[in-house]
Amino acid sequence: MEQFSPDPLSALSADDFTGQRSGSRDSLMLTAQFRVDDGEIEQVRVRNLSSGGLMADYTAPITPKTPVQIEVRGIGWLRGRVAWTAEGRIGVAFDNDIDPMLARKPVGKGGHTPHYAKAIVPRR
Repeated sequence: MEQFSPDPLSALSADDFTGQRSGSRDSLMLTAQFRVDDGEIEQVRVRNLSSGGLMADYTAPITPKTPVQIEVRGIGWLRGRVAWTAEGRIGVAFDNDIDPMLARKPVGKGGHTPHYAKAIVPRR
């Protein structure tokens, strides 16, 4: 019987991540705060999000398995590692699964539209 590594990143190459995805990905476009290790915070554009990771635009050179942190709206700061890099984009595998639908929830309090933002529609 084969032994499997408890660390999924150590057992796979960057090319292997495409076959290891679980769950569905939710295509979206949102900005997020991104930090490599404990470096400076940068803004990235997230293109898709799943329970186990995300794909984002990131043009700076970075190597797979680099620890990163990313703040996704509605979810908060997440820790993970770079899974792959290609043509100005990166894949990040989260350390812990998330609920990606939390990023889709409205960020406002809702309730009502202020009177100054309502369209003027004459009554009949």
